[in-house]
This record gives sequence, C-alpha cells and structure tokens, in this order.
Amino acid sequence: MKNISFWQTWLITGLLMAMTVTIKAQENDLTLDDLFATPKLTGTIPSPPVWAPNSDHFAFSWNEPGNPGHALWVSTSDGKDVRLISKASSPSVHDIVWADANTIISLRANTLWQTTLSQGEDLELMTVETGAHNLSISPGGNHLAYISNGDLWLADFTTKQNRQLTKIGIASLSNLGKGHYSRPEREIGPGIWSGPTYKWSPDGNTIAFHSVDRREMRKVPFPNYLAAETNPNEVRRSYPGDPNEIRRVGLLDVENSNMVYLDLPDPSANQIIDFNWSPKGALLVDIASDNAVERKLFVYTPGESQPREIWSGVRESRMYTSFGSNWHPDGKKVLFLSDMGDRYGLYTIDPSTSKTSPQLLTDPSYDVLSAPRITGNTLFYAGNGVNPYEQHVYRLNMSGGEPEQVTRFAGRNVGYPSPDGQNLVFMHGNDTSPPELYVVSSKGGAAKRVTHSPLPAFTKLTWVGAEYVSFPSLADDYTLHARIMKPTNMQPGRKYPVLFGPVYSNTARNRWAGNYSLVQQLLVRKGYIVVQVDSRGSNGYGRAFREAFLLGFATMDIEDYASAVAYMESLDYVDPDRIGIWGSSYGGTLSVYSLLKKPGLFQVGVAAAAAVDPVFFGPDDVAIVRTPQTHPEVFERKALRYAGNLQDKLLFIHGMQDHVVPFKTTAMLAEELIKQGKNFDFAFAPGATHGWSRERNYDRYLFGKLIEYFDRYLAESSE
Repeated sequence: MKNISFWQTWLITGLLMAMTVTIKAQENDLTLDDLFATPKLTGTIPSPPVWAPNSDHFAFSWNEPGNPGHALWVSTSDGKDVRLISKASSPSVHDIVWADANTIISLRANTLWQTTLSQGEDLELMTVETGAHNLSISPGGNHLAYISNGDLWLADFTTKQNRQLTKIGIASLSNLGKGHYSRPEREIGPGIWSGPTYKWSPDGNTIAFHSVDRREMRKVPFPNYLAAETNPNEVRRSYPGDPNEIRRVGLLDVENSNMVYLDLPDPSANQIIDFNWSPKGALLVDIASDNAVERKLFVYTPGESQPREIWSGVRESRMYTSFGSNWHPDGKKVLFLSDMGDRYGLYTIDPSTSKTSPQLLTDPSYDVLSAPRITGNTLFYAGNGVNPYEQHVYRLNMSGGEPEQVTRFAGRNVGYPSPDGQNLVFMHGNDTSPPELYVVSSKGGAAKRVTHSPLPAFTKLTWVGAEYVSFPSLADDYTLHARIMKPTNMQPGRKYPVLFGPVYSNTARNRWAGNYSLVQQLLVRKGYIVVQVDSRGSNGYGRAFREAFLLGFATMDIEDYASAVAYMESLDYVDPDRIGIWGSSYGGTLSVYSLLKKPGLFQVGVAAAAAVDPVFFGPDDVAIVRTPQTHPEVFERKALRYAGNLQDKLLFIHGMQDHVVPFKTTAMLAEELIKQGKNFDFAFAPGATHGWSRERNYDRYLFGKLIEYFDRYLAESSE
C-alpha cells in the first residue's frame, strides 16, 4: 500500500471536514422561520378555474409571487394568453361566476364587481349582504343567488336590489365564530362535514336547496379563555349515538318564495350527498345513511307527489360515503359513483325501469376517486389507474369506447373540463411542487402551464422527492405500501433516525400537502428519514383492505406500522433505537395508541389533536365505530385504559378550541397519566382549532415544539 504522510492525512481530513460542513450548510439552508414567513414560500395557490359558458376562456383568483391577496385572472382556453384583469386597488376575490361569455361577476368584500373581457372594464356593480358566499347565476343571467347568514338572497342586476328569498337562517350559539362546529343553528348550506348548498332549475323558476337544522344536537361548551372573562362558548356538537343534524332537500319558487320539502327517508339519520337537475327539470337526489350502510338514489319530477327511489345499495361492512351522481348527457339515464365492486367505479342506470341493473362504465382494476363531471358528450373523472400513489384525470366518450388517461404528470391531478369537453384545466402538484394550474386538450398532447406561484426563494432550493416501496405485512397476507424521503447527503456506514409522519390513511401519495410537506422537507434536511404508510383503511388496494378499518381503529392499523418499522429496521442505514411517530387528528390517535399498546416500537411520539376516547368522537365517525348502543365494545377502547404502559417519550399538542377532537379528551388522558406517575409533555394553544397546522402563529409555534421534541430525543449528539 502506498504510504500517506501525516500532512497529507491532515490535508485530506481537512478537505473532508470542509466538504461535510458545505453539504450540511446546503442541507440546512431552510429554517422553521422560512416555512412560516409572510409572504409564504409557496406563494398564492390558485383557485379552481371557472369556465366561460362558450368554453373560450376560464377565470381564476390568484396572485403573482410575493403579492398579497387574490386578484382576478383570465386565460384563453389554450392557456396562451393569461392576464390579470382586476384592478390592483380592489379587495381580494372570494368567488367567481360568468354572467355570459364576455362578463365575469366576482365577489370582493361585500361588493359584486363586473368585469368585461371585450372592453377590459373592471367596475363595481352592486353591494350584497354581509358574509355573502356561494354565488350562482340564474339560467337567464339577470340575477345572482347567494347565501348570507344561512338564507338565500337574490341580487337583481337591473335594479341593483337584494331580495331575501328564505327565512331559514338562525344564528350560531357560539359567540367566538371559530372551530368546525361553530355553525348556524339552522341554515341553507352543507352539513357539518359535507353536502350541497343549492342549485337552479334549468328554467330558472325553482331553486333546490339543502336545509340543515342543528337544534336537536347536544350543546357542548368549548370555553374561551381569551375573552375578558372566561366564556363557556357553547356549540352544537353530537357524539356517536346522539341525535344528528336534520338534513332536508327543499324546493323554492323563486317568484313567490313558496317552499316545499321532499319526502325523503329519516333526515336525522341520512346525509344528502348531492342533488342535480336534468335538462328537462327532474331532480336527482343522492343520499346515504350516517353509518354508511345504506345508499339510495331518488328522482323527483315536478307534478309528482313524492320522490321515486330508483336504486339502493346496502352493505353492512361499508364505512365511507365517497359517492357522487349526475345525469347522463341524454337526460334520461343516471351516472353514479359506487363501491359495489372491489374498486370504486362509475355506473349508469335507467331510472324509467326498475328491472335494469347498474352497468359499470369504468375500468374495474382501479378506483375512481371523484364524482362524475359531464361536459358535452364526455365523462371526466379522477382515478388511480397508474398506481395507488398518483391521481390522474380520465375521459370517456359516452357514445362508446374505452376510458383514456388525459393527464400525464406524475403526482396529483384534479380536472376541470370546459363546457364543450374540448379542453381540460387541471391542478397539478407533487412531492416537490405546490399545486399549479395547467391546461391541455382533452384529447391529449402537451400541457401548458398557466400559473407560477412560488417565491424565487422556493425555486432556488432543492426539494427532496420521495420513493415508493412495498413490503409484506407481518400480521396477515396484505402487502403494505409506503412513501420514503431520505436526506440527500446520506453517508455510507452512518445510521439515521426515522420519523413516521404525519401518519394517517392515504398518506403514501405523490402530492403536495401544504405545511406538512414543508415540515417534512425541513426534517429531511435535518437528517431524518421521513416515512408515511398507507395503513388499512386506505384507497387503492381493494375493498377488503379499505373496509378492514371498520370497528378497528387503533388495532390492526397499528400492526401495519409495526410491519413498517420492521421493514425500516431491516435497512442498514436506519438506527433502530431512534424511531419516532407523529400525526394530527386520527394521526395523533395512531401516535398515542402505538406508544401505549406497543411500548418500545417507537422511542418518541408527538400526538396532535389526538382522538383518544371514542365516546367523544363526532357524529360522522359512526361510519367507522358505529354507536355505543350497537357496538359497546368499541367504545371501551379508551386510551386511558392503556396509560400504565407508557414508557417512551410522548408530547401532546392540542388547540383548546378544537371542536372536532375536544381538548377535554386529551386532558382526561393526561390526568390519568399523571395519576400513574408517567412522564410526558404538553404543548397547547388557547385559541387553536382542529386545523392548527394551517393557522397563523399556531402553526409556527406548535410545529416548532414538534421539531424541538424530536431533536431533543432522536437527533445525533453534537459529539
């Protein structure tokens, strides 16, 4: 071997140290303050596009990098001419509709603005009621409906007057106005978790609307400690087995404001998925039971005494209501999204006869992930036909043929077809890129990028992509799938800490997840390997895997994470003694239960907004746990029953205005841990809600606590 002198050794060592410092500097060129600075690194995410009725243009709200607010932009159908069309001095755009092919009506503060393409004018048109939202132009184009304070209003463009169409709205009990359940006592609008609002009939004489009454729901206090004196701040919030919202479909005569309600099954136990008018004025109504077991389609034809049931599906193992429906272009048949097969698919049925069975239109080898969108004679939908990690837009000619994939960029693609079906605007994002608008011919070809949102500082950084792997479950015969992000400067022979998170179902996805993606990028730069697993309950792997989650929260899905840990520990660059887990909402639940039911599996856990007691789950959760009356054993699965098992490091994060997962539940678990002499940590935020991860100030503070906690217990020592 050739001898190396002391000075040569010193020089080589010095160069290696310098290289290491340089690499480290490059990797750590992103800080927590950078992630939550204003303006945001990722810029302004564009709104979904709204097409002109003649398909020549589409409009959207957006702003160029670094500019605050949302301005009004318009593009030609091919994306070649994109321009700012609103005045720089006007308020942010909150809603957009087209009055005709040349005229855009947009809502800015409490004022409607009228923007004309041919003249290039952007002028104030008229004021509307405070809090107006959900704009919809009448079929004739002379009126605009909107919702304010739970009621429907009509803006007349000729007289510039507002007319109240309904008197349904009753103000919320809450005086704080924040939190998911701070909703009106009664309103026209969606349910707490989903549902339609209202839709014009084709002739413009009738409006179908969704009325929600919450006055039978339990009153629950969420104390406001930030008021001058502590305020109980009650909201309507049911628990599993309690009375739920009363959801009804009404028909409003626009001329005289007369209303009638459709006679549909038990409105306190069934949610309205959607309703849609046929070209001839028949109303299709799609409902599902809160426990997801039953799903029914009805058609109401004006002049008939009551809606007619055209199809129903019952399955006791169902736990999701990911449905949707619409009329076939011929106005006679109905299209609907259903889970009748092993995968979600789109089906068609003839409502004029009860003897026909639904016919599958889409490929049974993959899941359809959206309700049907029909333009011209073409059906558009989202699906995971490429692989479970991606979502693409597909088109199907209703005259015949096979589905065709329209989008080609790897990642998540959400489509918005033009009225004539010739062009598709789609929102595309992936592991390293926030969502942007693109446009492409629906027949395929190269896509044209419409928006460029991130700040220059974002584009100068190198963002870490993910790799996707599969491995066997150690508990049964399933194959599990995971998304892994690794530091770019990994060194041979070195072992790295692993963070699972944010954990949840449907997380092994090639998409941009807002603040979560930014935090993951920071963690990878700090030297962590970041892993997300599609635990059971996730789409993309068939009905059995998806529905294995029913009644099984924090049981077999924890076994999925145990299998994932074993897989990661089999890799020679993973340190088996430095593995952590974190998540929010059900991800927080997984984090807590993993530490309590499998001590030592993870050395550190951070549980944010963790649902730790099924008794306090929401009324929507009956789809996965049913009720205490029907399945009492599930409701005994409280985390505090396992409190004595805690031996790993645990940090709770919780907002005190979290209506979805009450702060009370984490407080009760904390009390039990204290009684049993367990050591843990707590970070709370007095005004944060369930959406703390995207709330100004709270996001920076609580993510800072999360990262600091992992650094304290999992990061390598400076030595």
